Amino acid sequence: MRSVALSALVVLASSTFAVADDEELSAKFVPTTIKAPFLEQFTDTWTERWTPSGATKKTPVGGETFSYVGKWEVEAPIIPVMEGEKGLVAKTTAAHHAISAPLKEPVGVSTEPLVVQYEVKFQNGGNCGGGYMKLLEEGYQADGEAFSDKTPWSIMFGPDLTCPGSKVHFIFNHLNQTSGEYEEKHLKYPPVPTIERNTVLYTLVVYSNNTYEVSVDGKSVNNGSLLESFDPPVNPLKIIADPDDKKPEDWVDASAIPDKNATKAGLPEDWDEDAPYEIPDDDAKKPEGWLDDEPDTVPDPDAEKPEEWDDEEDGDWIAPSIPNPKCDEAPGCGEWKRPLKANPAYKGKWMPPFIDNPDYKGPWAPRQIPNPNYFEDLTPALNLKKIGGVGIEIWTMTSDILFSNIYIGHSIEDAKKLAAETFDVKHALETAKSKDDGIKFDDETQQADWKEDPVAFIREKVFSFVELAKVDPVLAFKTKPETGAALTGALLTLFGMLGAVFGLVGGQQKPVTKSSKKTDAPTPDDKKKETAPVAPAGGEKHAEGGAKKRK
Repeated sequence: MRSVALSALVVLASSTFAVADDEELSAKFVPTTIKAPFLEQFTDTWTERWTPSGATKKTPVGGETFSYVGKWEVEAPIIPVMEGEKGLVAKTTAAHHAISAPLKEPVGVSTEPLVVQYEVKFQNGGNCGGGYMKLLEEGYQADGEAFSDKTPWSIMFGPDLTCPGSKVHFIFNHLNQTSGEYEEKHLKYPPVPTIERNTVLYTLVVYSNNTYEVSVDGKSVNNGSLLESFDPPVNPLKIIADPDDKKPEDWVDASAIPDKNATKAGLPEDWDEDAPYEIPDDDAKKPEGWLDDEPDTVPDPDAEKPEEWDDEEDGDWIAPSIPNPKCDEAPGCGEWKRPLKANPAYKGKWMPPFIDNPDYKGPWAPRQIPNPNYFEDLTPALNLKKIGGVGIEIWTMTSDILFSNIYIGHSIEDAKKLAAETFDVKHALETAKSKDDGIKFDDETQQADWKEDPVAFIREKVFSFVELAKVDPVLAFKTKPETGAALTGALLTLFGMLGAVFGLVGGQQKPVTKSSKKTDAPTPDDKKKETAPVAPAGGEKHAEGGAKKRK
């Protein structure tokens, strides 16, 4: 009776703790009351604001197809921790996604800072997927359905999990006052994003004094100046090297030359230029037990000739060799040779000494001239094009990337309040859940380990490359160069082997006529030429970064 009561008490206590734990790991979403030029929590009216891209591109045969086939959905997270909260989810693997929403009124940097903040959640882990946003230039509002990678933007910000080279982008477009073209300015030392399945908060603040700050999960990870921390720099150099200045043909930039008057006179008599660097060690002795008459390898006594082996066609069967087991127990086998040692008589080849070059003029450098394309912009933050919309235009090999709680405005305090209402609550709950073995965030997309499972490792690499190549072959080779090179080498080796078998590689050899029990031996007429398969053309993928320009 006592044991039954004790068991009941344990069950009751367990259920009590379970209820308490459920209460601790749950929260209810309540739409914020914070106001901002743009604030999106993907409530039921989200379709009134967001437009999936309908942009098209030319096909190889001259037709048109949709550029962005990736599907978007607004739904709850796969593993929810806040009841009722939803986010915008990029659903499709190995696809381009694009969607955008206009701002009611354009915003920019003024006396108040520009604050951009949002949450992103790689629900299936990070494996070549973008999580960044583009702040589109004013005037975009009338062009929502045509949103594409060519739509002008003012700032691009957020994580990009590339393969390799993951980074948190902060790029802004700046007007070159001399050329009249816009140039992308990239952060010199971008932060590295965290690769996890929990929600991550990204915040960018740009101030009117040209300073900026990038924060991840509310902690500053990068800050600096728009004038100093970007490449190429906002303002070009005042003085540059003259591109038309060439080094004279008679210019001498060798500071020292061999002494032509030097001779070997005075060298020691025992200087032997031909003496070797190493010589046999005469003091060395052969180890005791060395087996001079034993070979290093012997035929495998356990090997057996295969049943299908035909001596007439395949030749005499020879057992494979294995290391001589007797050598394992002895210092060594075979002919013993003395080890080498440094030759004390070694002097090396005589070389004349170097002397100062009387014709030396010093290192040559082109003359410096004023930069004809120089201009000065001391207020790049204030001169940023105003923002008229927000767009997400990404390529991803990972499905179910979730965006939520987007804030674009001027109040750092309001952005922090929004994070406190949403991210801070979810971060605590997700962290607690990830520690719970019962509802652990198992990363199904975690890469296989070469040491633990080489077959799975190779299969994962190959499949990932092939899926990407189906959509964009050029991007596949750019993002996975090692896999592409390995597959190319394997294909070349395969075709080489096929060519050798069918007589395409090297000279053909007439078959030897002899009696054979086999009746299906190939004849020259049976040989057929192999043709290399033609790879299907893929879509274009414009590289992001570098010194891009646009009119």
